[in-house]
Amino acid sequence: MLELRPDCERCGADLPAHLGGAFICSFECTFCAQCAEALDEQCPNCGGELLDRPTRAPDLLAKYPASTERRHKT
Repeated sequence: MLELRPDCERCGADLPAHLGGAFICSFECTFCAQCAEALDEQCPNCGGELLDRPTRAPDLLAKYPASTERRHKT
């Protein structure tokens, strides 16, 4: 199951699990749309392709909550 990380690793923007606009690679590195575009949809950590992260339905989000661990490094 995806962690659905709460923020962009590059700029720190909030990325709620119930909304679109997040991009992930196969290792779940997570970026906002603006950063993914600036990175040419290529993960700077592993070199993998950044793809649209799926959203989680509200009822399932309550049962299987998203991660709260922020990954942005200042």
